[in-house]
Amino acid sequence: MTEPLRLGLIGDNIAASQSPRLHRLAGRQNGRPVTYDSLIPALEGLDFDALFARCAVSGYRGINVTYPYKERVTDKLRIDDPLVRAMGAVNTVLFDADGPRGFNTDYSGFVAAYRSVRGTAAPGPVLMIGAGGVGRAIAFGLIALGATEIRLADRDLARADALARSLRQAQPGVTVLTGTDAAAMADGADGLVNGTPVGMVGYDGTPLPAPLMQGAAWAFDAVYTPVQTQFLTDAAAAGLQIISGYELFVGQGVDAWMLFTGLPLDEARLRADLAAGRDAE
Repeated sequence: MTEPLRLGLIGDNIAASQSPRLHRLAGRQNGRPVTYDSLIPALEGLDFDALFARCAVSGYRGINVTYPYKERVTDKLRIDDPLVRAMGAVNTVLFDADGPRGFNTDYSGFVAAYRSVRGTAAPGPVLMIGAGGVGRAIAFGLIALGATEIRLADRDLARADALARSLRQAQPGVTVLTGTDAAAMADGADGLVNGTPVGMVGYDGTPLPAPLMQGAAWAFDAVYTPVQTQFLTDAAAAGLQIISGYELFVGQGVDAWMLFTGLPLDEARLRADLAAGRDAE
């Protein structure tokens, strides 16, 4: 019998994550058994550093990393892609014989999600709420999509300023504004992005009052549990084009699977299995 491929996810508040099921279903398509562990530091009785170190010597082929550890993990990794080094955030780690390597499939997942809904339409001025790990990947994705103005709103102004410097270095022509109050930065934005955990299971609410969405053209929420967040519900009611975080979830998962295994996937079948609530067991 083929030995199971061992994968996992490190993060806080991940009990509702669909990543374990996605990767088990991907394994089933390829006749490859997969174990995918949900690793919450507090429940494991370890801090992040100790838990990561345990994974590195425990037979894992790789792990995904989510909130709030995507930036913290970078100093433990070899990151070959200069774009990912500039982002300063990693969500996918491979454990190779010569040490762990870091990748970011949030970036590619967001770009694919945007294009699936808006095609080649330019993002326009974008308000991005949250400059943490997933926010960093989305911001670099916005540059790739042609954004010329990005407004970064984060309660931690130093974090927003640090991301702004990285963006300007990567794309000198981009205008990047920073602040702590998303509401004060919303006027005139074409795109609205939630890069915070607000709205996910366990973090109810929305990062932007509904009346401030009027006049924008599109909205994206990195949260995908639940798929229909208050942020997206309000945006739809205001007439905006909606890009669901579920699209990023599927995109980043497909790209991570390719990094973990190099094995092909029928994405349409994967989506159908996920939607039907199927599992590989």
